[in-house]
Amino acid sequence: MPWNPSSTHAAAGEVAQLVGLRHKHFVFTLVADGELQTHRGVLKHNDLIGLPWGTQVFSHIGAPFFLLQPSLADLLNELPRNTQILYPKDIGFILVTMSIGPGQRVIEAGTGSGSMTIALAHAVGSTGRVTSYEIKQDFQNLARKNLTRVGLESRVDFKLRDLAEGCDETDADAFFLDVQNPFDYIGQVRAALKPGGYFCTLLPTFNQVEKTLYALRQHRFAFIETCEILLRYFKSEPSRLRPTDRMVAHTGFLVFARRIEPSEDARARELLEEVGAVSLLENIE
Repeated sequence: MPWNPSSTHAAAGEVAQLVGLRHKHFVFTLVADGELQTHRGVLKHNDLIGLPWGTQVFSHIGAPFFLLQPSLADLLNELPRNTQILYPKDIGFILVTMSIGPGQRVIEAGTGSGSMTIALAHAVGSTGRVTSYEIKQDFQNLARKNLTRVGLESRVDFKLRDLAEGCDETDADAFFLDVQNPFDYIGQVRAALKPGGYFCTLLPTFNQVEKTLYALRQHRFAFIETCEILLRYFKSEPSRLRPTDRMVAHTGFLVFARRIEPSEDARARELLEEVGAVSLLENIE
C-alpha cells in the first residue's frame, strides 16, 4: 500500500517523509535505486528502505534528517493542487461532526484537487464508498492522481457531471458539498441523502452562508449549525511557552444540517422552529 500508517518499517512503494533542520520536510515515494535530492544533500532510497520509522539518517554531505511516516495532515498539506484545498483543521471537525466512519457511503460534490476525497476515503475504510462529482475534467484528473499516490483510489467512484443533473445515488449517509453556490443544489443533496443523513458545506463569505441557510430550510433540513474553526499553535518550549507568531484563522464557514421528515401536525411547529427548520408549515418569503 503506498501510504500505510500501520507499518513499522519503510518499504519500497510506500510514501515516506524526511524531516530536516528548521522542519524542512519532503514527502515522496520510496523506490528501489531511487534518490532524493535536497538542498542539504542526496539521500539514496536503498539506504532508507527497511529502516524502522523514526530513524535518524544523513545525506551524502552529513545533513541530518528523520525518516517518518507522513500523517494524513502532511499528505494533504503537500498535495499537488490546482484549487484551494481544505485545511486539516476543518477536515477533522467535518469528519467527526458528520460521523464519517468505516463502511459508510459518502457523496462529495466539487472534487477539486482531492484533499477532502482522500480524507473521506481514508475514513470510510475498505468497506465504505465515496462518490465524488466534479464538472471539470482537469480537476478530476489531478484528484485521481493524488488518490492513486496514496493508494486510496479503489474506494472512490469519480463522476464527471454537473450536480444540477442530480446524483445516481440514494440513501447516502453523508454529503459534503464544496461549490461556490451550494444553495442551488440543496434539492439534489436531499434526494441523495437517507432520512436523517448528514450535510456539510464550507463557504468563505456571509452572503453565501445566508443563501444556503434559506435553501436548507426550504428543502426540509434541520439541526442547522454554522461555525468556523480557528487554530493557534504554541511554541513547545517548557521554559518559554507562548503562542506562535502566526495562526490559521478564518478559512471558511462550516454549515452543517440533517435531512428530516417533518410532520404536518400542528404539534410539530415548536420543535421545528427550535431545531433550526424555521416554520416548515409556512412558506418562507
